[in-house]
Amino acid sequence: MGKTVIDVNNNIPFNNNVDYCVGTGRLGLALTAEYLEQLKLVQKEIGFKNIRGHGLFCDDVAIYQEYEEDGITKVEYNYTYIDRIFDSYLELGIRPFLELGFMPEKMASGTQTIFYWKGNTTPPKDYKLWTDMVIALLKHLRSRYGEEVLDWNIEVWNEPNLPGFWYKADMEEYFRLFKETFTAIKAYDERFQVGGPAICGVNDEEWIQKFLEFCKAEGIKPDSVTRHHYTVEFPERIGHYDYSKLEEPVARLANLQSTRDIVESFDEFKGLPIHITEFSTSYTPKGVIHDTNLNAAYLAGQLSHLGDMNTSYSYWTFGDVFEEQGVPFTPFHGGFGMVANGCIPKPTFYTFAFFKQLKEFGTDCIFRDDTAVIVKSDKGFAGILWNIDTDDFTRTFTFPVSGEYTLITKTVDEDTCNPLKIWHDMGEPPYLTKAQTELLRDCAKPLFGSDVISAENGKADISLTAKRNGVVYFELTPRTFTPDRGYDYDKVLSFH
Repeated sequence: MGKTVIDVNNNIPFNNNVDYCVGTGRLGLALTAEYLEQLKLVQKEIGFKNIRGHGLFCDDVAIYQEYEEDGITKVEYNYTYIDRIFDSYLELGIRPFLELGFMPEKMASGTQTIFYWKGNTTPPKDYKLWTDMVIALLKHLRSRYGEEVLDWNIEVWNEPNLPGFWYKADMEEYFRLFKETFTAIKAYDERFQVGGPAICGVNDEEWIQKFLEFCKAEGIKPDSVTRHHYTVEFPERIGHYDYSKLEEPVARLANLQSTRDIVESFDEFKGLPIHITEFSTSYTPKGVIHDTNLNAAYLAGQLSHLGDMNTSYSYWTFGDVFEEQGVPFTPFHGGFGMVANGCIPKPTFYTFAFFKQLKEFGTDCIFRDDTAVIVKSDKGFAGILWNIDTDDFTRTFTFPVSGEYTLITKTVDEDTCNPLKIWHDMGEPPYLTKAQTELLRDCAKPLFGSDVISAENGKADISLTAKRNGVVYFELTPRTFTPDRGYDYDKVLSFH
């Protein structure tokens, strides 16, 4: 590739909201040690603001309880586990994004369940039982955690357009659920932020359009529109694993833009936040692509554009403690997480870490195309370069600067950070020993590099190589040279 001249006066819109939210397996898993170890690692290295998962009202969390007294069925609530879960989140600096679901078995109108852990996905037999439970929980959370709970996002259900997640994918029944829930929450305190319809894939444009038509007709203004975003074709299942082909990034982003266009077509809803409350490549927890460097590079391209039409976008999920289709057999099983079991970061972990570092470095974007994004601040320049499944390439960027600069690079590619390959070369052990786990953690790190860049004639060139399925983060900052008396670096290196 030729040189790319950077105009430092450019002002390119770039909503880098990489750290807004991350997904999790069902909330009950937060009671386990491995889950919290993975979340602690993610929060230390990336630091997400919110976390969203299924199962808030499922029976393993045990909020909804019934008992009989004098021949009458009565209701009580148990917050022992949810307090323990949310306390753990807040201690790690992350707040719940409340997905309201699934249905407590004793409240459910039917027996349909989903997943290994049998979340009930039927409407309530009595909507007042449902709304009373929701409001009671909000009151409890507010009394325990204070007024900050008013800032926690609320989403009504999960993927009601799919029959497995909502009985018969009944649109009218979901609209009733949304209206009853929204109305009850707003009657309690209108400051709570309530969104929906949390749809995924199937008939997404129809569902968004009719959802907003329903809200308009009912005089409801949701605080956000929510949907999901996955980017693979239907998978081929072999044994325990799903193999999927990636879809073209442009087509998938166009699908997201269609949601924004529908929202903007309603005068009542123009500018409403759109939260992508789940996104990834594969939509299956056995999607082998999740463990690869290709996943990391592809998602770099997604992260550079998802903020164009969405307020936020939540990666599904932070870790591989996840049991939708059963307990995993191996540490690399295609799980959704950016961290494999054993607290082993996958390459995708660093894509998110790099975009978070970019956000912390600066928010003034001066360059963005299909393989790179660059920002500036008073500290200098920072950027990310990625290569989605093509031959190695080198890009040279020319900056209009003078003096000396320090170039720091962090590289993740198939040669420098590929724990999946090391595990394969080790013989694919299904149950890692302590030594094997330590080895895989040690190899799952970026390669650091540095150089001194001297500007000539008011400009400086930096050349970055992105290998196949690679992601490179860089910082270019002014260099102040302050050697101690008598210290000669060149002489040190040449001394014999």
